[in-house]
Amino acid sequence: MMIREPVQAGRFYPAGEKECRAELQGLIPPADTLPALPKVLYGGIVPHAGWICSGAVAARTFAAIAARRSPATVVVFGAMHRPTRVEAAVFARGAWVSPLGEIAIDERLAERVLSASPLIRDEPYAHEEEHSIEVQVPLIQYVFPGAKLLPIIVFPGPRAGDAGRAAARAVRDSSADAVFVGSTDFTHYGPGYGFVSEGVGEAGLAFAKANDRRLIERILALDVEAIVPEAKANRSACGSGAIAACVAACVEAGATRALLLEHTSSADVLGRITRNATTDSVGYASIVFGSD
Repeated sequence: MMIREPVQAGRFYPAGEKECRAELQGLIPPADTLPALPKVLYGGIVPHAGWICSGAVAARTFAAIAARRSPATVVVFGAMHRPTRVEAAVFARGAWVSPLGEIAIDERLAERVLSASPLIRDEPYAHEEEHSIEVQVPLIQYVFPGAKLLPIIVFPGPRAGDAGRAAARAVRDSSADAVFVGSTDFTHYGPGYGFVSEGVGEAGLAFAKANDRRLIERILALDVEAIVPEAKANRSACGSGAIAACVAACVEAGATRALLLEHTSSADVLGRITRNATTDSVGYASIVFGSD
């Protein structure tokens, strides 16, 4: 059986089970702190930085989904930080490991997804060093115990939405009980990222937030085809392919609206923790897709 071992445990999130569960308990928001949600939720957007910065934002998306349903499978569209030969790469068999144990791959659904479009290929080794899905795994295990996983990393190209729609058709045609999650961070701004078009300090951080917001508005409008071009033109996301695939999948499944639950940044979070200003910032958003 193919096993994907964690590569970021101990860096992006705790490596020990006890420590991991304790941190997760603190990250998950109480249900009564969530806003009014759509009656049906099909998925959402989560960030993928270290939990100290973005874990609570990701947890908000998962908590919102859990308030409406407990899916049997979570399909996670991940960012493609390293080039691969394909538009969308699936880890189709076996299991992934986290400090909370193994989570099984939904192999039946993987077969359906692979048959749904030639854009989507069985490429497990494309996932070897990619962290954008890995950091979600303990959250999925904690919020949805017993759920299976289907990891798909998506190239940020013009056909990213097509990959998402194909995955949604596979879910529908197989009557699978699945939700879709897109893993992305937003604008990486500051000297550390080589992006200082508006200078450093408050002006630069304000620009980064506004840069995020233009892309977020496209997401909230469910404007699938505009997502990747907007992100590429303005350097506003590292996982625009994952976003486009997730939005397209949710719309194909029945979503008619999106709801922004939180928009923040590493500068905001670390500023609260350390009380020190920073010149670098990465944007994070929690968004869900649903219908009434």
